[in-house]
Amino acid sequence: MLSNLINNNKRFNFLNRAFAGTINKSLINNTLISKNLKFNKPESNQIKKVFRQIKDNGIKQIDVRFMDFPGMWQHCSFPVLQIEEETFEKGFGFDGSSLRGWKGISESDMLLVPDPSTAIIDPFAKYPTLIMIADIVDPVTKEYYDKDPRHIAKKAVNYLKSSGLGDTIYFGPELEFFIFSDVRYDQNSREGYYHIDSDEAIWNTGRKEKGGNKGYKIRHKQGYFPVPPTDTLQDIRTEMALTMESCGMSIEAHHHEVATAGQSELCIKYDSLVKMADKVLFYKYIVKNVAHRNGKTATFMPKPLFNDNGTGMHCHQSIWKDNKNLFAGNHYAGLSKEALWYIGGLLKHADSLVALTNPTTNSFKRLVPGFEAPIKLAYSARNRSASIRIPMYSEHENAKRIEFRTPDPTCNPYLAFSAMMLAGIDGIINKIDPGEPLDKDIYHLTSKEQSKIKNLPSSLEESLHNLEKDHDYLLRGNVFTEEVIQTWINYKMENEVRALQQRPHPYEFFLYYDV
Repeated sequence: MLSNLINNNKRFNFLNRAFAGTINKSLINNTLISKNLKFNKPESNQIKKVFRQIKDNGIKQIDVRFMDFPGMWQHCSFPVLQIEEETFEKGFGFDGSSLRGWKGISESDMLLVPDPSTAIIDPFAKYPTLIMIADIVDPVTKEYYDKDPRHIAKKAVNYLKSSGLGDTIYFGPELEFFIFSDVRYDQNSREGYYHIDSDEAIWNTGRKEKGGNKGYKIRHKQGYFPVPPTDTLQDIRTEMALTMESCGMSIEAHHHEVATAGQSELCIKYDSLVKMADKVLFYKYIVKNVAHRNGKTATFMPKPLFNDNGTGMHCHQSIWKDNKNLFAGNHYAGLSKEALWYIGGLLKHADSLVALTNPTTNSFKRLVPGFEAPIKLAYSARNRSASIRIPMYSEHENAKRIEFRTPDPTCNPYLAFSAMMLAGIDGIINKIDPGEPLDKDIYHLTSKEQSKIKNLPSSLEESLHNLEKDHDYLLRGNVFTEEVIQTWINYKMENEVRALQQRPHPYEFFLYYDV
């Protein structure tokens, strides 16, 4: 059995000898430090490419974007004449104290330094506009800002390389989302409600519609792969895919997802950690704007609909070194020992990890039984009811990877990808046994069998308490810092957990008004 193989003392001795020359020994004592990186001016050929784009496309505006701490994309636009070669070194000044979780007002001056390698022509702007993602730099120390999520991701990559374990980690996230026809919501001292609608939703079979109701509506949990006219969003998704391709993203497929009311997914090709986090932001930007351009509204909320499937962001991941996939091997499902230990790390730290990968109160309304959400901490080949799956589409070693199915797209991708990698690396360093695989449908197990499998936390509050207790693995290489983690916990507790707890819920009126 797998656990017996991994725990065999002779095999451990062999693996320790095999690893001795490849892992930086300071990792074992957690002393390998990747301090805040000093800013380096980008390569001149990248800067020249930006100026060619400006000239060739008649660019009028430069739109500089960055990710705030909780995970919202922010931007500021500048006339094209404001950009010079020295801009990629000196940046643009802005007030960091106005952003959630960042600098205090006494030290608010910060720099937005555009990364020329991220330049993309905005497909939605009326006037020719060039988008560039910026890094946040302290104007005094000339160091990257330690609470900038993109810098945290860069430190994660730097730590991986310094560790000797690998030089690249690839992520392939599957972002799902809903496209609605209409949404209304409010919360004030005397009322709290939401109302959503979709032209293809099952609740509209009896609605009077212009030209007559044709009756092609999607039943709950039956939205996976129906053809038009039941699938009303084929052209919108194709427009999203083509727009993404025009922005340099590779789209492998798109389709309707399981839920009624417009649940959809576009599959994007994997990429390295920082580049993929950048692409996630462009993905969400394009989805929302194409929907808006077509008179629709898109949301990445994990659970906008009661009693139907929620929206996840399954994350495929693998570590490579010298162009070799370290997750390919001859153990369970064709995985290597490193891949199994990586799984062990994810499972061990999942209780705290979800505070970053599933960072909203709504996230945990998705993680409930009966809706294909992975609530049990187990791994399996092909089994989609496990929180970690080993895809079996290809036997080629380059395709070997693990799929962590728990995350959702409300996460800050820079922080979530970095945290997953650090949990997995902790598993490799400490050779954490993931236990036996579970090659059964978890939801069809007996109650006794189910009780032996650990559940994910049931709330954001619980996950934040777990993060407070278990975060040493995130401190490796100074990727995350104590200040970053405490700021995250405090912000989420005050602005989301406590805020929701203090407000009456509409369902409470249904339950208690006449008591």
